[in-house]
Amino acid sequence: MESLLLLGFYILTFYAFLPGLISRIFGFRVFKRGKAEREIALTFDDGPDPIYTPKLLDLLARYDAKATFFVVGANAERHPEILRRMIDEGHIIGIHNYVHKTNWFMRPATVKRQIHQTSEVIRKATGTRSFYYRPPWGIVNLFDFSNLGHLQIILWSAMFNDWRKRVGVKRLTKRMMKKLRPGEVLLLHDCGTTFGADHDAPAHMLEALEHYLQEGAKRGYRFVQIEEMIEVSDQRRARHAERLRTQLESRGARPRMGLLKRAAVALWLTWERIFQWVFRVKPVQGDAVFHYRIRKYHGPQLRLDDGETIRDGDEVVELHFDNRKLFETVASSGSVMRMAIYVVREVGKALPKLAAEMAGKPEFREVRGLYGISMINRGSQSFGFSTIDLPPGLFSRMTRLYLKLLLRVLHPGGNQRVREKKETLIPRIIAMSMPEFRRRYAAVPAETGWKLPDKRAPLKQEQQEEYEASEKAARELVP
Repeated sequence: MESLLLLGFYILTFYAFLPGLISRIFGFRVFKRGKAEREIALTFDDGPDPIYTPKLLDLLARYDAKATFFVVGANAERHPEILRRMIDEGHIIGIHNYVHKTNWFMRPATVKRQIHQTSEVIRKATGTRSFYYRPPWGIVNLFDFSNLGHLQIILWSAMFNDWRKRVGVKRLTKRMMKKLRPGEVLLLHDCGTTFGADHDAPAHMLEALEHYLQEGAKRGYRFVQIEEMIEVSDQRRARHAERLRTQLESRGARPRMGLLKRAAVALWLTWERIFQWVFRVKPVQGDAVFHYRIRKYHGPQLRLDDGETIRDGDEVVELHFDNRKLFETVASSGSVMRMAIYVVREVGKALPKLAAEMAGKPEFREVRGLYGISMINRGSQSFGFSTIDLPPGLFSRMTRLYLKLLLRVLHPGGNQRVREKKETLIPRIIAMSMPEFRRRYAAVPAETGWKLPDKRAPLKQEQQEEYEASEKAARELVP
């Protein structure tokens, strides 16, 4: 029963919750809003429609506006001439699946087939392939991240319920005018034949859009397709980041975490508490840096450095870092190195505490070893752990994705860290046999009270020596 519950929890976490959270809040693997001074991106879903899409193209041409059309493959297949006109007039065509069906209700292989079918329809009609994808209803799942590496996922910053005719031109225009500002990625619909839409709703959208284009032209805005918005945004973000870095360095300050990121961290840590409660993950007594639980190991045989093995079905103590402590440490210091120093020192003290907690308890009698998966694995041999590559496959890909998402959330500079160190941020198995664990830690006193020294404050001699020794060891942990 627990195995089924665990499987369901993992599926929900990896397939739906985490991808949705990270894509919406941090824009991980998606583009949903631009950084621009004059540009606004217009995007249209569900077409092409033989009546409304040509009218829309006429309207865009009158205002020299460019747009991105996320077409449904089945509709596009019936109207290749409209696709050719889009390309000829400088617009971009994106993929919106072959049928308008959510990815949550299709197997990953089916989603890939839908995307490929639509891509082929676009290629045959225009001679070009699309590099942009918007999943129906914007529902992003794990396989959109892991299997669509050649495509850029595009979401949006504003939508207006324009697929409903009852909204009316007046209300729709008012809603759109509130989003008449640079950087917006507008979601509109040029076809009303999908489930839940009103057939004639695009007529109202066209009227409201004309008011929007008129006012935008008066204010000097440019309406661009998504490729130009991404390029403009990248250039502006690079300039802003360089200015901010220079200012912070001149003041000796650290960047502050925004409200959205703080909310995401709180949500993520709440999710972890739920996981710990459901699967009975316990803290090591004495405020240690990791939690643990006893479970059966499932996977290929692990051959450890001391000659011992852990086989499928053996009981292990599974270790989980306390991400709240790691977050608080790195947030206060802004440095991966200092987080690594903290890990070195705290792991060295937590292992004897765990050994003391396990001593003489019957539930640990059949345990064969300690087991965990972490990106912080370099240098772990000094604690007695063996490091082993994860077997290639779905679990390995999911684990790598999860841990990179975790780094993006918990570390203030996580996005940049993942981009710069993607070749070395590789999760690995860390494992230690029980004989090795007892030999190293069963007789070691469980020290308490060590805290990461603040480098801004003067250090006592013993603190300085301890800090330097920890820093030397930590360099092996930092990818």
